[in-house]
Amino acid sequence: MTSAAHPAAAKGLNGAEQLLHAALDAGIEVCFANPGTSEMHFVAAIDSLNSGSSSRGGSLRPVLGLHETVCSGAADGYGRMARKPALTLLHLGPGLANALTNLHNAKRAGTPLVNLVGDMATWHKAADALLDSDIPALAASVGRHTHTCRRGEDLGAAMAAAVAATTEGASAGAGSSRVATLIVPHDLAWEREGTAPGYGAGTCIDGSGSSQAAAAANEVSALHLSEQQLPPGAQCFVREAAAALRACPAGKAALYIGGRAALAEGGALLSCGHIAAATGATMLCEALFARLDRGEGLPDVQRLPYFPQDAAAELGKYQVLLLLDARRPVANFGYEGGSSQLVALPDEAVWEFDSGAVNLPAALRLLAEEVGGGGITPQVNCRGAFCSAARPPLPKGERPLAACPRRCTMQAGGPLSAAALCQTVAALQPAGAIVVDESLTSGGAYWAASRGCPQFSHLTLTGGAIGAGIPLAVGAAVACPDRAVINLQADGSGMYSLQGLWTQAREQLHVVTIICANRGYSILRVELAKQRLPGGGKAARSLTDIGSPALDWVALAQGMGVAGSRAATCEELAAQLAAALERAGPSLIEAVL
Repeated sequence: MTSAAHPAAAKGLNGAEQLLHAALDAGIEVCFANPGTSEMHFVAAIDSLNSGSSSRGGSLRPVLGLHETVCSGAADGYGRMARKPALTLLHLGPGLANALTNLHNAKRAGTPLVNLVGDMATWHKAADALLDSDIPALAASVGRHTHTCRRGEDLGAAMAAAVAATTEGASAGAGSSRVATLIVPHDLAWEREGTAPGYGAGTCIDGSGSSQAAAAANEVSALHLSEQQLPPGAQCFVREAAAALRACPAGKAALYIGGRAALAEGGALLSCGHIAAATGATMLCEALFARLDRGEGLPDVQRLPYFPQDAAAELGKYQVLLLLDARRPVANFGYEGGSSQLVALPDEAVWEFDSGAVNLPAALRLLAEEVGGGGITPQVNCRGAFCSAARPPLPKGERPLAACPRRCTMQAGGPLSAAALCQTVAALQPAGAIVVDESLTSGGAYWAASRGCPQFSHLTLTGGAIGAGIPLAVGAAVACPDRAVINLQADGSGMYSLQGLWTQAREQLHVVTIICANRGYSILRVELAKQRLPGGGKAARSLTDIGSPALDWVALAQGMGVAGSRAATCEELAAQLAAALERAGPSLIEAVL
């Protein structure tokens, strides 16, 4: 017994066309691609799709990345800002392997993302061709859902199921992967519906005739239902957590914020502020968060320290801890004499709220009501829980900047330090900016400097795998073309995904990349000192220095089609940043520290 196939299967389309029609019907609008021989039918299918034959209408925007890590990082940035998945189109196992670094970051960020990966033709698989590899094993290392398409199945339903697997409702818990991968043998991409037995028919899963498409639809419907109501069990849990907060001594409770709780959209973040104001709880966020909406009028969140001893000391202050769509924090590395666990509280003192299991905004609204947060007005009786307007000035100065619409002033020739760089960016960033922060050691001062800026979204390196910043900025700019994107980028990690600058130029994205050019892997020097290892030897100096030869970021940017400039003083940085924010298309500023 079979059920009705996905609509894409009934149009006489080839496999590639069926999959892409189903993707568009599921709401996917962008494909970040680096295709090869086995994906050429998908390239042609995008043109066919964009000719206007999808039941949904619209089109699929193809965006070329010159390396797969650009594609996966861009899809991550897009998903964090658009709150829905993009496609990547990758060539066989080696292409997927090249994408894994930023797919790892996407996994840790909980970003919805669908990979479409070509494979050898089914009849050619046994030949063990040079590019053949174990694609499912690679995909499983970062993904929640991995599926190899087979002849005789409904490909449209396979795509629908992959997209459904990226939803919050399908998540296995806070911090779990929402990455799905579809592997498509080459011959399935070119075969048309009806050219192979059973192709395009919905495969029966159980006696009721439920197909993959129906199961996917039911899963999405259940998610939408959960957004309309909070089940009784969840309400009871929220009220018990509220009682624990009320019973906790002042200053001894903390809200640890991540995922959806970190977003102004939907009201979850604002509810966190009301809860903190009503109870005196401290608001903390992950050291490496996916996205946090920040600035004037939003909750004043403290960032958990990166190094485990400092993080454990901070968390040790509290008797009650609420994990709000965030994993229980652990040390990023196992240091000699250290511990994996940063939270020493008993389980009964830790309350876990997971957006994959419950409608988090609704749960936090109820929690705020239960603790008296309904009577809180930001800037009136919020006990400092919300940020007031406090944009920092530019570093001391007297000279007006003609290019700055705010007529800021700057001391001529002031030296450019890391702290001055951070203060300058915070002073000039426009309202609604998206700040992609892979500044690592150079950006430490930015958190405090930007506290009271006009509202903005702050993205960081969630998985710790460097090389994310430039691609994240690509995806964020594609998702939000009306918002300026500023990428605070360490120079060493910027070289991991330099090719993303070309994509910014190709797509004319409004991204300003600020290279923190300290000419070294400074974080590794910190790690040498932290582990009490000698750092003055020839090898230690050589393996942490990238200044010989010096990277010429202006030439690199211009070679990619991006306007490039170099700033060695505070005045130069301010003038160049103000001009770049006014300029259409991408810009890069090499800030010499």
